[in-house]
Amino acid sequence: MPELPEVTTTVNGIKKEVVGLSIIDVWTDYFSPLYKEKEQIKDKTYFSYFKKEVIGAKIIGAERRAKNILIHLDNNHAILIHMKMTGHIMYGSYRKTTVKEKRETKETWVAVDDEHLQDPFNRFLHLVFTLSNGKHLVMSDMRKFGKVKLLNDTKEFDELGPEPLEKDFTFKKFKERLLLKPSGKIKQVLLDQHIIAGIGNIYSDEMLYEASVHPFSIIESIPEKNMKLMYTAMKQVLSKGIDFGGDSTSDYRNIYGKRGEFHHHHKVYRETGNPCPKKNCPGKIERLPIGGRGAHFCNTHQVLYRKNKTR
Repeated sequence: MPELPEVTTTVNGIKKEVVGLSIIDVWTDYFSPLYKEKEQIKDKTYFSYFKKEVIGAKIIGAERRAKNILIHLDNNHAILIHMKMTGHIMYGSYRKTTVKEKRETKETWVAVDDEHLQDPFNRFLHLVFTLSNGKHLVMSDMRKFGKVKLLNDTKEFDELGPEPLEKDFTFKKFKERLLLKPSGKIKQVLLDQHIIAGIGNIYSDEMLYEASVHPFSIIESIPEKNMKLMYTAMKQVLSKGIDFGGDSTSDYRNIYGKRGEFHHHHKVYRETGNPCPKKNCPGKIERLPIGGRGAHFCNTHQVLYRKNKTR
């Protein structure tokens, strides 16, 4: 799932390319009976409302909140997009066509000319905005988990934690947020969007590696010095992810259909079995399941802090 750096990269691209343009039309095939009468474009009735409200509106800005994209319109609406597990937003020239699937003829869209937009991971188009300059803002989403709706207020974000890269998110606040779950395992708590917003599986592994903290460590048992190392590593790792244009270990692509580069700089994530890259550390990278996810870590220098004892 795209995390803070990937969503930030996408938002920066949207700001650069589409702010000031108007939405001329919108198309989707996201429809699902599982979303009947729900406020998402996967419900046909809601999509009719959505389409009516966005056509003719001008895009005046974009921002990120946690893992959500907000595209602000000049009619006091904002389009909320959560890319979920396999979604990403792209910008370019597309044309509508038809394909045959299981004896059915279906509408779809294909990229015109641009080789990056024709990357196989970019072909699962389920949402297309036609813009006033003749180009398109589209969403590719292989597993169709994405969420798109109009946001009329910010209540949806009331329970989200603070943003980790904000200047006012100090070490004191970081520690206070983690200690809301003192008996929790650090990896799981970092993934909890109610505690801190935007951190996911990849970047939590990388920041714990840098802080020499085992992902199963109990929060209240982690020493102050390692808490400070985690805080610093969080800022550095997330900023590095943005600098490298996000992580394309899986499906993520930027708005030009190009891969990010952060996956070339992993220390632990999906490096299972490799030697630890830390200087003079004899350890190896292991992976253990935790809360339905996988935690990657060095089996030597990342210390397991448990109640009243350490490993």
